[in-house]
Amino acid sequence: MKRYFIADLHLTTERPDITRAFLHFIKNTANDADELYLLGDIFEAWIGDDGGIPAYQSVIDALQSASLTTALYFQHGNRDFLVGDAFSTATNCTLLAPKHIVNLPTGDALLMHGDQLCTDDVEYQAFRSMVRNPEWQTDFLNKPINERLHIARQMREASKKKGAEKSNDIMDVNPNSVRQALVDAQVELVIHGHTHRPAVHHNQIKADVGTRIVLGDWDKKLWYLVSDHQALTLIDEPIHPTDPTTLGT
Repeated sequence: MKRYFIADLHLTTERPDITRAFLHFIKNTANDADELYLLGDIFEAWIGDDGGIPAYQSVIDALQSASLTTALYFQHGNRDFLVGDAFSTATNCTLLAPKHIVNLPTGDALLMHGDQLCTDDVEYQAFRSMVRNPEWQTDFLNKPINERLHIARQMREASKKKGAEKSNDIMDVNPNSVRQALVDAQVELVIHGHTHRPAVHHNQIKADVGTRIVLGDWDKKLWYLVSDHQALTLIDEPIHPTDPTTLGT
């Protein structure tokens, strides 16, 4: 069983190089995957399936094609929390809960987008609770697409402005929240994205116990985690601006 994990691509029409890199990744790099896990913020913004699917048709088609040989799983991020059943149907992708346990050869692992662990950012957590509320989502999805696009742009700009004003510590995970998440899930490994700080952290529960693997965002590089019968390997490769055929060479 070979599994791939990715997060934080932030696909947008403003970065066609990242879309090309993802399409190449799906068709070539991960074409031997038994399972592919998309752990949130795959899209920079998702205003609902009715607007998102047509806007990202090449990505939808690539995922649907990949699903013929690879089981696909999608976990919502803070940018694409409105991905819904129509997306799932169009891509043959299973939507995961915000916390999901997967059995790996190295042991059970907790999968999360990771924003839930940034509990020092009280302002963001309040915002997260608001937009994850079903009533808020229903009201938003009932608005015209153009209005939703306008609101999404405003929210992104506000997020960038507030992020620039916050310290790095506040925007990173809280160690106690990580420890509690692992203890509650009764596992010793958590895999997440969101923070854009790819690394492997040990001693997350206590000395010599508990590991946290952070997936990187796709910007100058693409990042992915590979799980096979031998190990867990966090890999980065360059994103070439114009020629995706050179990826991985």
